[in-house]
Amino acid sequence: MKQVIYNQKGEEIKTVELPADIFGLELNKDLVHQVVVTQMANARKVIAHTKDRSERRGGGRKPWRQKGTGRARHGSIRSPIWRGGGISFGPTKERVFTKKINKKMKQKALFMALSSKVKDKEMVLLDKLEIKEVKTKSMTSILNNLKDKLKKDLTKSVLIVLPKTDLKVIRANNNIAKTKTIRADSLNVLDVLNYKYLLMVQDSIDVIKKTYTK
Repeated sequence: MKQVIYNQKGEEIKTVELPADIFGLELNKDLVHQVVVTQMANARKVIAHTKDRSERRGGGRKPWRQKGTGRARHGSIRSPIWRGGGISFGPTKERVFTKKINKKMKQKALFMALSSKVKDKEMVLLDKLEIKEVKTKSMTSILNNLKDKLKKDLTKSVLIVLPKTDLKVIRANNNIAKTKTIRADSLNVLDVLNYKYLLMVQDSIDVIKKTYTK
């Protein structure tokens, strides 16, 4: 598994050997789908909530006596059949969408996603990523250099993987649409698949090894 390393100007510097156990796996769509569904479910927030009859205000007194009025019997004006009453079988905050998945399955799915990026030639390796000024223009210039040299439009959709937190790069990248910066030790399947290109700093490979393999 050989991969070319470029500098920020888009010039080829050298070639490195990628670890086959991370970047050389065959894609198992069923496994990747299972991990993606789990991750999306765990990130889901319960927003919709309807009140049942116990949460509605009022209705503590029986509206009229049980017999003798000629009307139907009722115990509370907050019954679901009354206007302003509780909701039956509505969505509540007690719903749980959390799913569990084996750690090794999640790890393997991530490696498969990374392998697919290499196979489809959608991963770009940089020797380093440094900017002098915290400006969007600085980051856009680097992406445009790579676009012109490599014929890959990274400005459309790219996930930038850093070996450690770099506030300059993160802030300079904040205003660029369809781009995201992430640390190598926080990589996940959903982010890798959500972006077309993967722009990775060379040192991130060692961080991935250390974080996700024994």
